[in-house]
Amino acid sequence: MLGATGIAIAGTALAVRLALGRQARIARRRIGKPLGEDAVPADRVWRPRLDGDPVELLLLGDSLAAGLGAQRRKDTLGGRLAKGLARRLHRPVRLRTVAIVGSESTDLDTQLASLETDYLPHVAVIVVGGNDVTHRIPVSLSVQHLEDAIGWLHALGAGVVVGTCPDLGALRPVPQPLRAIASRMSRRLAAAQAQAAIEHGATAVDLRRAVGTMFFDEPEEMFSLDRFHPSALGYRRTAEALLPAVSAAAEESLSEDALAEGSAAATDRRTSVTAEPLGAPTR
Repeated sequence: MLGATGIAIAGTALAVRLALGRQARIARRRIGKPLGEDAVPADRVWRPRLDGDPVELLLLGDSLAAGLGAQRRKDTLGGRLAKGLARRLHRPVRLRTVAIVGSESTDLDTQLASLETDYLPHVAVIVVGGNDVTHRIPVSLSVQHLEDAIGWLHALGAGVVVGTCPDLGALRPVPQPLRAIASRMSRRLAAAQAQAAIEHGATAVDLRRAVGTMFFDEPEEMFSLDRFHPSALGYRRTAEALLPAVSAAAEESLSEDALAEGSAAATDRRTSVTAEPLGAPTR
């Protein structure tokens, strides 16, 4: 049987859980769904008049990756990244978004499975984690699914960039102490995501360090109507933080493609020369 101390501890823990549950319900009421559940579709070829075949850019993850909160497709995270990548590489960029509003890390495999079997992205960007925190998904499970997604994308020949979980402490509609707890949990997940990304050959971009201060200091400008998802400016700043890594990953992938094509062409030439009969005229 529990002693008096054990009963007191259990009672305190229960009271904390109930209080946090009440605060979570308050936060959901405050935030609501004024933006709906569908982001503005942004998939298309961006800067099509540039020379060369399009660079294939893939976005996976949650509402941040999908661009919920932006009113125009050019203001979504995907639109911003596609335009910026096209400018840097001087080539068109074809954006493909499989990110879905409300997704957790456990949904990444379903998003990848939705791709056509012959689709080969040059670079993929994963932004996920906020819903893992709010739905209390274990960090180890979140990271395992992230690692699996990175491996899947590498098998497709894509460079991978992971935007780590934002600091949920910036969400003003969430009351204290729930906001502080969410902040600690999101930072813990972000650190685990960064470590997993690096260990598995991806590039990690710490969004808390890169843009978190802006969301804390300028919430009216950086958040959209629901005070939960980024505004056009919020997506712009987030894209600017991700773009150097995305550009570098795309350039590496394109270089590997060029080397592979050159090697294949050389093999074809050698095969052609070997196959010529003796005495065949030379060109």
